[in-house]
Amino acid sequence: MDVKNLNEVPSFITKDGSEIRELLAHRNSAIRNQSLAEARLEPGRSTVEHYHPVAEEIYFITKGRGRMRIETETREVGVGDAIAILPGKKHKLWNIGSETLHLLCCCAPGYEQTDTVMTETVP
Repeated sequence: MDVKNLNEVPSFITKDGSEIRELLAHRNSAIRNQSLAEARLEPGRSTVEHYHPVAEEIYFITKGRGRMRIETETREVGVGDAIAILPGKKHKLWNIGSETLHLLCCCAPGYEQTDTVMTETVP
């Protein structure tokens, strides 16, 4: 049985600039076809716009408030919102609140940095 605790998983910074804790993926579990991670964005920060040619993603906001852009559509998101991001769609997330924004990120197939294409300059 694979059980990972969020508080025991090391964090790393992805190409889009968010802090990630990969909970379940092929790198650390029996999971092979998807991945689950928690991402965090500090107040005033944003991800760098990007897309994934292969993976589809689901973002699920668990704490805080954000502004999500997918292609040309933008809207505010908050706790309880699930966001579908299809392969090839440029996306960016801003933390517009006063606390750290927390979200779960599900990717299928599992997240790989090589499947991340940056569409704006990394600060």
